[in-house]
Amino acid sequence: MEEGAGRRDVRTDALTGGVPKPLEKAALAYENPDFLNGADGRLIRILAEYLEPLARFRREQIQDTVVFFGSARFRGKEEADHELELLDNTGSSQAAPSHEQPASVPQIVEGTATELQRKRAVAAVEMARYYEDARRLAHMLTSWAKGIPSRRHRFVVTSGGGPGIMEAANRGAYEAGGKTIGLNIRLPFEQFPNPYITPSLNFEFHYFFMRKLWFAYLSKALVVFPGGFGTLDEMFEILTLAQTQKLAKKITVVIYGSEYWKKVFNLDALVDTGAISPKDIELFQYADTPEQAFEMLRGGLTQNYLLAEAAAAKNPKAGEAVDGEDLMVGTLEDFLGPELAKTQK
Repeated sequence: MEEGAGRRDVRTDALTGGVPKPLEKAALAYENPDFLNGADGRLIRILAEYLEPLARFRREQIQDTVVFFGSARFRGKEEADHELELLDNTGSSQAAPSHEQPASVPQIVEGTATELQRKRAVAAVEMARYYEDARRLAHMLTSWAKGIPSRRHRFVVTSGGGPGIMEAANRGAYEAGGKTIGLNIRLPFEQFPNPYITPSLNFEFHYFFMRKLWFAYLSKALVVFPGGFGTLDEMFEILTLAQTQKLAKKITVVIYGSEYWKKVFNLDALVDTGAISPKDIELFQYADTPEQAFEMLRGGLTQNYLLAEAAAAKNPKAGEAVDGEDLMVGTLEDFLGPELAKTQK
């Protein structure tokens, strides 16, 4: 075969009247899954996890939140027997292997329970109490917040959207008749949002840092129930933002279950060694009952926000906020986050 014999000569096609077959329309960039799901589309995906939740929060008239953190590895069964089932991994719907489950009464009596199972049987009773306490506290907070005169929903109970303490918080708010938010995260193993989340406020994130942004951005208070790595991560991140004055707001932090947390960490040692300032201990308070925690939350939210808002209402020009109907008016910051928690510049 002569060189080039297998190639089509475009000029010959033009001379002989031959034309290429018609092309299909190219995909629009924002409808191109290869682009959107590839490395080049990462920035768009990140922006989507900011703008889509923002649009929903506006639509649902959410002004601010109170965030509940805590263990996802336990879930409550019937309150009658207070049995709990340990989950395989944080947020998973899969039960852990039998050798990791809390010991049953027959196993303890027969002496077939392992040391780990015995310890977890004792812990299961305590964790059941924390589940019920989180549920009650969320109910109390939501019932109070519903009575605050406002065009928007105030201090909406928010969780990570999974089981355990997160479910308890959403459940308590749901039972009080309030809206409640779940900020779930897509994980490699099977997991589902708990059923008590308000459907229109059920979110799922791919990027952990965008999920963390929404935990911090709207929150006016934080309640930290007993938990593991994820709970510690979220708690210390908020405390660090408050310590370094990166939050242009006062945030009430309640650490629930002093006995549990004082076994987990010794913050006095950080003060003694000079790693933190003595005043950093004042960034949070311990609570051991739902009533005590509720009084801390109500006091902090009233002092830091409700009283200030009432004073601003008497002098509108000094404390005027951007209305929901005027989001396209004002500065870029007004447009991106009206009445949302802001960080220091």
